[in-house]
Amino acid sequence: MLKPSILLILLLLFCSELITAQVKISSWNLQNFGKTKSESEINYVADVLNEFDVVALQEIVAGFGGTQAVAKLADALNRKGAKWDYAVSDPTESTPYATERYAFLWKTAKVKREGRAWLDRNYVAEIDREPYMMDFNFKGQSFTLVSFHAIPKKKQPETEIKYFKFLPGKYPDKNLVFLGDFNIPQSHTVFNPLKKAGYLSVLVDQKTTMKMECVGEECLASEYDNIFYNSGKLKSLNFGVKLIYKSFPNMKAVRRISDHIPVWAEFEFSSEEGQCQ
Repeated sequence: MLKPSILLILLLLFCSELITAQVKISSWNLQNFGKTKSESEINYVADVLNEFDVVALQEIVAGFGGTQAVAKLADALNRKGAKWDYAVSDPTESTPYATERYAFLWKTAKVKREGRAWLDRNYVAEIDREPYMMDFNFKGQSFTLVSFHAIPKKKQPETEIKYFKFLPGKYPDKNLVFLGDFNIPQSHTVFNPLKKAGYLSVLVDQKTTMKMECVGEECLASEYDNIFYNSGKLKSLNFGVKLIYKSFPNMKAVRRISDHIPVWAEFEFSSEEGQCQ
């Protein structure tokens, strides 16, 4: 018969497993995905993304080729040992030159979708490419990804991002995770309202766009892509970027994949209900 102390240790270990969940999320601007990517390039993208549980993609072309490319990417991921599902947005309500789609992909054994994804229309008149949102559930813990591709830096993306401070109030019951290509660094003051509300960026002083050519060992240009999470609801366990240019002979070759590198973060979701009390 087990001693009470051993039973307590086993119970604590079991409860810890029940009330803690970890999910690995990635975001990647794939630069005209659906227009310029060959089968071998799509397979490379699948190799890069296969380690994650859920992925947010930006800059999917608005035409049929964008949706078709995401379907091919999901098929390539499905051939790597895990079952993936995906969702592609309608074209954004943008000026013709800027309209595009977003996409989410996820491992169905790890993450469950909750309802349909949607393009947020709260500030569709103020934001050129309105964010794409989707509710997910990971081992009983719900979270909502808010994927976004801001207007270029020269067009002042802060004029769009300033509306993000209102979204937690628009969705008070959702655990929002903002991610994507913001075209400005996390240090910009436009993010201060989110930070004051408890949102943190996983990356700080990390460049995520690639130069046309490396200058010595420096191949990255700007700090644009990031993931912002509610530190009151999530704990960042690990994070980073994928230095994809190291897999190619030169910058011209890697920029056929994208001019951005993927960013990622692993989060812990802790239950507030105390399932093992």
